[in-house]
Amino acid sequence: MGMSATFARGFAISSVLLLALAAWRIGSAAPAAASPKQLLRPAGFIEVPGPKGKRFDYLTIDPSTHLLFATHLGAGLLYVIDLNTNRVVKTISDLPGIEGVEVAPDLKKVYTSNWFENKIAVIDIDSLQVIRKIATEAKPDGIAYAAPFHKIYVSDERAKAEAVVDVAKDEIIKTLHFDSETGNVRYDPVSRHVLVNLQGKNAISEIDPAIDREIAQYPVGECRGNHGMALDAEHRLAFLACEDNNLMSVFNLQSHKPISSMPMAEGSDVIAYDPGLRRIYVACYSGSISVFEEQDPQHFRKLGDLPMEEKVHSLAIDTATHKIYVPEQEVGGRPAARIAIYDSVQKSEP
Repeated sequence: MGMSATFARGFAISSVLLLALAAWRIGSAAPAAASPKQLLRPAGFIEVPGPKGKRFDYLTIDPSTHLLFATHLGAGLLYVIDLNTNRVVKTISDLPGIEGVEVAPDLKKVYTSNWFENKIAVIDIDSLQVIRKIATEAKPDGIAYAAPFHKIYVSDERAKAEAVVDVAKDEIIKTLHFDSETGNVRYDPVSRHVLVNLQGKNAISEIDPAIDREIAQYPVGECRGNHGMALDAEHRLAFLACEDNNLMSVFNLQSHKPISSMPMAEGSDVIAYDPGLRRIYVACYSGSISVFEEQDPQHFRKLGDLPMEEKVHSLAIDTATHKIYVPEQEVGGRPAARIAIYDSVQKSEP
């Protein structure tokens, strides 16, 4: 971790973040808190060894090993970080254009989607070595693991497709094609179905992994360009990051209808949900993280746009500690390669 001059520069930016909280915009679904305290408290940085100024993408955390897997798209690298020490324990190379990353903990494997070579890489968790690559069609991106079915679903975005990988064989067993580019994909453990954003037609596709067939499509209302997706499976909700009109939309997974939309900062990408705090976070390229609160399954409010470094694309939440991990490719306009850490402040003033 860089905790000296680098930390001081980052802390100065975070101080601006705290001062800016008073100027937060209010969401459309419900009034925001009158005088909210800070929501994120700076907690340091993890310096990564890749080249500075290159774009990062998705991150995921494996709770069973306390490892954070962070993709460095522009560098073609995957960082494996021990969250007990906040240190990089392995840098895995030869992953050109790496975007998505997903863990299959029962098989001790990690899967990545590598855009620049149109392949899915398979990594052994014990050795942290690439053990196989699987060819896809065009621009593999988001990944979801349907554990009961032992299948990985990979959005082949520009091929307008979803590749289905049998993780026992590490082979593509089926490719589903759509009339839209495919965005992020999620496995819903309650319905035991897979949900895919069809970002080109503003809809969600529902797939039954028992037969790998689409069973329905649902329009997502005023949301345009629904690329990012996070789930509150317990309360039957999907949270959508709408890239084309800068909205965070809430979609009900029982009625299959949108129920709320709120404005967010420009340039949204990854959206994540913390079920313990009932907060939704959206990483926005314009230099913000937009934060929302699920007050109950029918009511939501925007808490604010937290100032961050520009070109922030992604984040990950450790739901056990409520820490937020945010990759940064620049600091104060200068190239960087690090992951900022924030502690979530769990209460705000009424």
